[in-house]
Amino acid sequence: MAALQLKFLLVSFFTSIQGEAQYLMQDAGLVHYIDRRIVSIENRLNKCNQDIADYVEEFREFSKKMMSRVEGLGILKTELKNEVDHLLTRVERAQREIDYFESAKESPSPCIEVDEDLLEQQLVEQEESKKKVKLMLNASCNYMIAGIKSLKIVKKSGDEHGSWLKDPGKNHQKIYFLTGTKNKTAMEFANIRAFTENSKKPSPRRINLPFPWQGTGHAIYNGFLFYHKYGSLNEVIKFDIQKRNVTDQMFLSDAGETPVYELNPSVKIDLAVDELGLWAIHAEPGGSRKLALTKISHESMAAEYTWDTNCKSQNAESAFMVCGALYVVYNSPGGGTPRIECIYDTLDVINPYEIPIIHFPKRQTSHSMVHYYPREKQLFAWDNASQVIYKLLTKQKN
Repeated sequence: MAALQLKFLLVSFFTSIQGEAQYLMQDAGLVHYIDRRIVSIENRLNKCNQDIADYVEEFREFSKKMMSRVEGLGILKTELKNEVDHLLTRVERAQREIDYFESAKESPSPCIEVDEDLLEQQLVEQEESKKKVKLMLNASCNYMIAGIKSLKIVKKSGDEHGSWLKDPGKNHQKIYFLTGTKNKTAMEFANIRAFTENSKKPSPRRINLPFPWQGTGHAIYNGFLFYHKYGSLNEVIKFDIQKRNVTDQMFLSDAGETPVYELNPSVKIDLAVDELGLWAIHAEPGGSRKLALTKISHESMAAEYTWDTNCKSQNAESAFMVCGALYVVYNSPGGGTPRIECIYDTLDVINPYEIPIIHFPKRQTSHSMVHYYPREKQLFAWDNASQVIYKLLTKQKN
């Protein structure tokens, strides 16, 4: 009897163990199933994240392409507006000539006499225009450059090409540093000592421009920075340095198509300042390879008069203005001793046949920019990443 009871207990014990083992196997299978489902969900989430990242990258590339196209359309719009303005000017001129010929039809004079009369009238108008310009310039300075007295290397900093500038006003001591031929950040130093010594007190001020510049032909005048806008054919920006905003702009007709200087091809418009105000040096259109000179009103940003000079752009590297006269600096293509070989006086005082060749101090050099400062009778120049000052000798104009 006892043996029967023991057998019954053993059967019951093994049966319960088998049931628990089945339950454990079921739980393990459930856990394995849940793990697989979680892994599947994680894989899907990873794929979803990757798809989102790919979409964001694709959208970013699309946005860049659209912004580039919009910027290109803006440039085309500017160029088209400039061409339309130029075309309107030519249409007005043609209309005046048509009106003149219409009125001349009633005259019994021969056709050749009409042409001679028209030519004579145009020459008279041109002379009157030149007289008005001379009165407008009110030329009070009557000196010219006789030679270059000395050279001082102030600093070596920045890119191979660039500009360093100063406002020619009486009380302006700040130095402006614009490195590179395409950039939109200028540095302002308190004075030339702070610029030279790399002093951190006071630290230089960063000036972020709304548009990048083109070339190295910038100018500072009466608290404004004037520069050629990068990507435009001939748009000149007027930027208020203190308020840090663009106050005006202009489109310089017949400029920007070709480089001003053969040895400095990044410069399409070179802005200069002298005793008479703001000027723009540019190349004549049509491939004549000669320089043109335009007087600009710095207040209204309007072109007042344009001269076609006899100075060539071939082997030219830079130019500057002194007392209403254009001085063009020439050099060798590989760099050498710069020299001033061509001077064009807008006031017709300097005799072009008595102009001597003016040599810079003898050293192998190449200028990215040369600017004249009347008060100190100095030239600021950028020479292969070196900032240089030349002292000038002057004499009365002949």
